[in-house]
Amino acid sequence: MPAKTRLNSVIGALENGRPAFLSFAEPELGVARALGASRYDGVVFDMEHYGYDAGVLRDCLQYMLDRKQILARGNLSPGVTPLVRVPPNGSEMNQWIAKQALDSGVYGVIFPHITTVSEAANAVASCRYPRPESAPHHYPAGVRGDGPRWAAAYWGITELEYYAKADVWPLNPEGELSVIIMCEELRAIKNLPRMLQEVSGIAAVLIGEGDLSQDMGFPRQYDHPEVIARKNDILAICKEHKVACGHPHVTLQNVDEIIEKGYRLLLPAPQLSFAALERGLSIVERSKHGA
Repeated sequence: MPAKTRLNSVIGALENGRPAFLSFAEPELGVARALGASRYDGVVFDMEHYGYDAGVLRDCLQYMLDRKQILARGNLSPGVTPLVRVPPNGSEMNQWIAKQALDSGVYGVIFPHITTVSEAANAVASCRYPRPESAPHHYPAGVRGDGPRWAAAYWGITELEYYAKADVWPLNPEGELSVIIMCEELRAIKNLPRMLQEVSGIAAVLIGEGDLSQDMGFPRQYDHPEVIARKNDILAICKEHKVACGHPHVTLQNVDEIIEKGYRLLLPAPQLSFAALERGLSIVERSKHGA
């Protein structure tokens, strides 16, 4: 049976059992245009550290559109799926920022510093429209406000079609939105099993090893044995709960090991490491053909 065509290529990769390759990017028009033509599955516009600007985000999404690329693909899915990392920490519960980001047309949101079950549930709820309690996949109950006009137009579908597709995967198997939570503190690791057990709709857990190493007293010492041990803990918890785990600093030197360990969300940096992206893609291609 042929693979299902997804609007969200990140979901498509995970659903079909291969790692998804993404990159954090500055929300800047030239960057958006360049990455829109790349071989990444997705690009994450980083508005946690570059500042949140809904207008700039909408412009970046428009600059990623390539009519020739869409025509060549034969479907409405963008060549590279746009996502955004929002600025608030999980404890701030700022649902409105996720709402505005989704209304611009992004296909997913990365939430930084998620440390508790309630914060994880809020992240998922922020990306869902309300629905009756009798509806399938009801919890976490949606709180996203109704205003899909721009997002539906960006996706190239009607508003009613958008309602059907704008839900979180894998909670809703037909959903095209990715909710990715970042695990960045020791407290978050302690609570992660309950988060993944009690909150459906989390597509992936991305390790924030910069903040994690700070929290542990080893700032940016990514190779410190204790930092590596806690990263291994996060990966093991994700595997146990069958949720993709993401590694944020993928290079030509470590990409083989990261894929071998079982990370399924890989973020090579394009400015420094297109080579890591190409190497990772070649590994996946060889394994697909049994080489």
